[in-house]
Amino acid sequence: MFSDQNRKIVKRSYDDIENAKYIKISNQFADDFLFQDNKATDIPINALRIIFNIISILRNDQFMPEKQVRQLTLFDEEFETENNVFISMKIRNKKISEKRSSKQIVEAYEYLTKFRMSWYTSKNIAGKDIKTFGGLISLPSYEERGYTSFLISSFWLKKLIVLTEYNHVMYKLVYEIRNNKHVLFAIWLSKIPENGTTLKLSTFNQKFNLNYKNSNDFCIKFLKPIRLNLDKLKYLSFNYKYENDAISIIPYLNKNSEEELLTEKINDPRFIKRRMRYFRQRYYLENIDLTRFLYSYSNILKIRHQIEEAYKRFIKENRIRGKTSTNVRGIYFLQKLQEFLIEVYRESETGKRFPDAYPIII
Repeated sequence: MFSDQNRKIVKRSYDDIENAKYIKISNQFADDFLFQDNKATDIPINALRIIFNIISILRNDQFMPEKQVRQLTLFDEEFETENNVFISMKIRNKKISEKRSSKQIVEAYEYLTKFRMSWYTSKNIAGKDIKTFGGLISLPSYEERGYTSFLISSFWLKKLIVLTEYNHVMYKLVYEIRNNKHVLFAIWLSKIPENGTTLKLSTFNQKFNLNYKNSNDFCIKFLKPIRLNLDKLKYLSFNYKYENDAISIIPYLNKNSEEELLTEKINDPRFIKRRMRYFRQRYYLENIDLTRFLYSYSNILKIRHQIEEAYKRFIKENRIRGKTSTNVRGIYFLQKLQEFLIEVYRESETGKRFPDAYPIII
């Protein structure tokens, strides 16, 4: 399908769909658009709502190139063979402004049209330069009552749907929290390591365009309100502490949210690969026959969940006894893990009916 406007080629159209509970924000998009030059962009809250809805609508086409190599080729064939290729999309106006304020809606779309408007070049698989012009969105218009339609270039589309690395964020974050800096902090929080990070006050001031004079004010006036809001959402929140001008942020997941996301995370081949490397190195398994363990963990989701639960119980037992888990090594580690795995299995519905049909990992 070809558009007469500015020689834009529209390859696909997306309609508004039911909201996602969580959205996947590509780290590349976050770094290039939301945190340009490692600083939070001062994006208005209504513009952030547009971005969240765009990602929600695109969620069924998002993919991980490492796991879905063919999808990357198909994307290249559809969107990166010629210049100025776009998709079209429409979003309900009430999702951007509850009161359907024309002024708020227009300002939000204008911001995303003008911000970072430029020519962009990317290379396709064949090494050819593909050029597109525009901001994140182009040509917003009211084509249908109650909706705004617009275009997204192949350059930004790729950053939104190709998930080399990504993090989950709650869709309703932009509706429950109205301060754009607080939303951007929550997105940044989803990207930091699980064990937290420590930054200087000056770094936080620069990153979020703040001007706090001391760490106490920063923690009380900026971090505390954010944490209170995130705690209400019962998803990803954080603890904080400071010493002089060094401020530590330690993220934590609400238990229910952690369980919801575990299934998706545990299916990620990168997670499986890292986990296997972790077990090998931490418990000296390099010279142990891991055929059964590797097969069960890598290929059978149910057993993978059970092994993770067994490992949690193994760690807990060692803590109760005041011992370090790494004192149990090699085959002895696998034997202990097998014991807990049998325990976990026999607590399941299947295990109650067939108590001796437990998975064997040794």
